[in-house]
Amino acid sequence: MPGIADSADVAETANIGEGTRIWHLAQIREEAALGKNCNVGRGAYVGPGVRVGDNCKLQNYALVYEPACLADGVFVGPAAVLTNDLHPRAITPDGLLKGADDWEAVGVTVGTGASIGARAVCVAPVCIGEWATVAAGAVVTKDVPAYAVVAGVPARQLGWVGEAGVPLKQDGGGSWLCPVTGRRYIEARGQLLPQETLEGEPWSA
Repeated sequence: MPGIADSADVAETANIGEGTRIWHLAQIREEAALGKNCNVGRGAYVGPGVRVGDNCKLQNYALVYEPACLADGVFVGPAAVLTNDLHPRAITPDGLLKGADDWEAVGVTVGTGASIGARAVCVAPVCIGEWATVAAGAVVTKDVPAYAVVAGVPARQLGWVGEAGVPLKQDGGGSWLCPVTGRRYIEARGQLLPQETLEGEPWSA
């Protein structure tokens, strides 16, 4: 059964997975779906229809606006924001307050195991690749490849990380090695893939 703090605001139509914990003052909106064993921190916000996979962590005051889609094992750091408006305005060109019919929401997509650091902003509709890392305070305006680490404003790639989240080290043979797991990766055409997935594939660096 999920554990929901008394002060949390969880819509009746939200779908909360087994073992998921929702802490004080968090808000989960209508039709949102959270997978199993997630942890939603104090004051976090999950918008209507947002999809969150299993074993995700949304830290305190993280803001995940609809229609974001987070795969399994995603980490969203404290006060990070996943936006949903390409051209934000409070009013129409006629000076009227904009309503739901006056704009189209676009979402951020986050791949399996990816991490978004504290106070980072991901500007929709960017895609964050699996196991990628967005540094604290970064502003992401372009898609982030799988296993990439990006930082800065606007965010730029600084290197590669493995599943453990530790920067990979390039060896003399041109491949990349995780110092924690010992797993080896190959960079090809601007992408990084575990070496075993490339066996038998017609890739070339």
